Amino acid sequence: MRTFFTLVLLLVLGVGGWLAWGLLLPVTPQGQKIVLLRPGFSTRRIARELQSAGVIRSADAFLVWHALHRKHFLKAGEYLFEKSADAREIHSRLVRGDIYFREVVVPEGYTMFDIARAVQEAGLGSSEDFLNSAKADTALISDLAPGARTLEGYLFPATYEFTRTQTDDDMVAAMVKEFRRVAQEIGLSNESAEGRDLPQIVTLASIIEKETAVPEERPIVASVYYNRIAKKIALQADPSVIYAELLQGSYQGALHHADMQDDSPYNTYRHPGLPPGPIGNPGKSSLEAAMHPAQTDYFYFVADGSGHHRFAENLEEHNKNVAQYRRVMQSR
Repeated sequence: MRTFFTLVLLLVLGVGGWLAWGLLLPVTPQGQKIVLLRPGFSTRRIARELQSAGVIRSADAFLVWHALHRKHFLKAGEYLFEKSADAREIHSRLVRGDIYFREVVVPEGYTMFDIARAVQEAGLGSSEDFLNSAKADTALISDLAPGARTLEGYLFPATYEFTRTQTDDDMVAAMVKEFRRVAQEIGLSNESAEGRDLPQIVTLASIIEKETAVPEERPIVASVYYNRIAKKIALQADPSVIYAELLQGSYQGALHHADMQDDSPYNTYRHPGLPPGPIGNPGKSSLEAAMHPAQTDYFYFVADGSGHHRFAENLEEHNKNVAQYRRVMQSR
């Protein structure tokens, strides 16, 4: 009998020692370890992934600890491990859902092609897959822009945090949601004033965004384009020609005179009025400028060489401004 109790004691001590080793001794990852725990992974699969990554000592000890805390659920997601921690602390992180987010910065004026590259560079998937979602998920804006062929213009510029468990559809939906939030904040709707519907405002705002980075100039630039539209004068906006080439996959980083002859509906040199859709994703300031343009008689503008623009009411005045710009550039 004494031998039996001795064996039991030794077994208890052995199990206790094993659990202490597996649960209490911290593990220091070799560098940064990222573990992706996808939705649907079983607890056993999660434990194996953690052990394989060198984050915990024993998958079995981890399972024992989880069995003692069955009321707690382990949350799927991507986790970054870079500090010493024991298995209990790792378990607590998974219960809290302390997941690793990847940042995607979308500056004002980015096209869907730019955003797709940013998503890929953040390690969230391929640019091609993101573009497919941006082109296919137009139902997200069917009430705002029923004729939209892509989500261009409605992927609002902001800084986003995503995880690798989120799909491309999830990401474009988050960007459209942010557009809706800002649109509501500034009063942009399909019932906007002056007979301009929401898609027209977003399209013009996307051109304004590309034409000037100076917020106070944007309402004036908007007035130039609205004045030209009213007189049925071609907008002659270079950014729209660049976008036509982006869609065709032919843009080489600079425009040439021959590019202005392209018959794309986005070529605002050949086709008067607005292009068929946005040429980028405008920010709040450009949307407000398109909604509330300045009241001017300007029909032309050109850069002044210092980051701003000179505006003109007629071609003669405009030509003088162009000549001045060239002199400034030649003097540098």
